Amino acid sequence: MKRSIKRNLFVINICTAMAILFLTSCKSKIEEKPKEVEDVASQSSAAATTFTYQEIPGIGIDSLYNRRDNSDVIKVGDTYYVWYSRMDRPTTAGYWATIWYATSKDEGHTWEEQGMALDVGKQGEFDSHSVFTPNILAHEGKYYLYYTGVQPTPGKANKEFENNSTNDFTAIGLAVADSPEGPFARVKNNPILEISGVAQDFDSYRIDDASLLVKDQKIWLYYKGRSIVHGKKGPGLTKMGVAIADQPEGPYTKQPEPLIDKGHEVLIWNHNGGVASLASISKSIHWAKDGINFSPIEENLTNIPIAPGLYRPHLEDGNKANEIQGWGISLKGKEGVVYLERFEMEK
Repeated sequence: MKRSIKRNLFVINICTAMAILFLTSCKSKIEEKPKEVEDVASQSSAAATTFTYQEIPGIGIDSLYNRRDNSDVIKVGDTYYVWYSRMDRPTTAGYWATIWYATSKDEGHTWEEQGMALDVGKQGEFDSHSVFTPNILAHEGKYYLYYTGVQPTPGKANKEFENNSTNDFTAIGLAVADSPEGPFARVKNNPILEISGVAQDFDSYRIDDASLLVKDQKIWLYYKGRSIVHGKKGPGLTKMGVAIADQPEGPYTKQPEPLIDKGHEVLIWNHNGGVASLASISKSIHWAKDGINFSPIEENLTNIPIAPGLYRPHLEDGNKANEIQGWGISLKGKEGVVYLERFEMEK
C-alpha cells in the first residue's frame, strides 16, 4: 500500500514538473517575437519623414517672372548655387522657359538672382523653343548643366509649341563650363539622351528631369519617362529610369526597364550606402543598394515638396559626402503664379 502511494506521488510530481515546464515554454514563446516580426514592426513604427517650408527672397514670389523646376543645390567655396526655369508672368509651364541661376551665402535662406545660364538653342535644333528643368554636376574641374529641351511643334507654320501628346517630343541636353557662373557651352553631341523608338517603352514620348550621381566611377543619369501609348494620360503615368555613361557627355546606355512607377519628378540622393528616391505621385520614398532595384521604405507621406532639388554635397567635385543635410528648394504655385521656396526634410 505504501509503495503504491509513493509511486502515485512520484507520478504526480513528474506530471506537475512537466506541466510547469510546458507552461513556461509556452510563455517564453509568446513573449519571444520572431526576428522577422521585429524587423517589420521596427520599420512600421519608425517616424515618417516630414517636410516644412519657408518663403525665400530673391527667387520667391515675383511680380514680373515665374520660376520653377529647380536643380539640386551645390556649394562652391562659401556660395550655394541653384539653377531653375524662368518664364514671364503669367506663363507657368516650363515649355516656354530659359534657364537662370541664383546664389546664396546662408544655406539657402536668402537668394540673389545672378542672370541667365542658358538661352534657347538655334533655329532647327532640338532645344530651339525652350530649355527647362536643369540639373548640375561638378566633375573633374568642370560644371555640367543638364537640361530638357523642346523645339516648336513639327509642321506648325507659325513655329508655335502646342504641347500635344503626339509629336512634341523632348530630349535631354548638356552644356559645360569652367565655372558655376558660366558661360555654358553646349556639347557637340547634343542631345545626349533621347526618347525610345519603341512605342511601348516607358520613355517613348517624353524624357525629362535629369538627376545625376557619380557611382562606381560612372555617371548615372536618372530621368523620368512618358510613353506615347498613354497619350494625354501620360503625366500621371510617368516612371523613373536611369542611363549610365563613362563620362558626363556620354554616350549613355539606358537600363531597359523603368526603376520606379508613379514618379513624376525625379529626386535622388545618397542614403545608407545606397540610393534613395522620392516618388511624388505615390508619395513614397524608395531605396536601392545598387541604385537600380528600388523598394519602398516609406509610403503615404504627406505635404511632400513639388519638383524639389536637394542640397547634395556629393554632386560637388571631389566631395565624398555619403549623406545629405536635409534641405533644398522646391516649387509652389497657384493659377498664373509659380515660385520657389526652401524646404527641410526630417525623420
